[in-house]
Amino acid sequence: MSSEDFNYSSILVKDIMTTALISVNPTTTLFQIAKMMDQCGIGAIIVKDNDVPVGIITDRDFAVKIVANNLSFDTPVEKVMSSPLITINHNEPISIAAEMMSSKKIRKLAVTENDKIIGILTSTNLVNQLAK
Repeated sequence: MSSEDFNYSSILVKDIMTTALISVNPTTTLFQIAKMMDQCGIGAIIVKDNDVPVGIITDRDFAVKIVANNLSFDTPVEKVMSSPLITINHNEPISIAAEMMSSKKIRKLAVTENDKIIGILTSTNLVNQLAK
């Protein structure tokens, strides 16, 4: 089956997203974030302020923002998180998600249902789907 035979608009974000979510408050330190990512085997953590999602920190941020700028691991996550949080509805087709990620040059999207974050869609999720 070629890619032309397959309609990627029929696969929804909710079908391939990752549901393992961890969230922290803005004062959580980079050291604590790194430990959580390592222990849970995840590459992104949602930052919430009073239970309202305000940003995201990713494994890539450690190389690009933290190590490259020689930041202390005691730095609070609010200083380096990506904000505002970019989201996509769980019922959107993955083709829309891919377009968003490409145009915004990001690798992770928070997935929402009724304005609540229910998962994360990663570029790895998309590549794994394409490889099937």
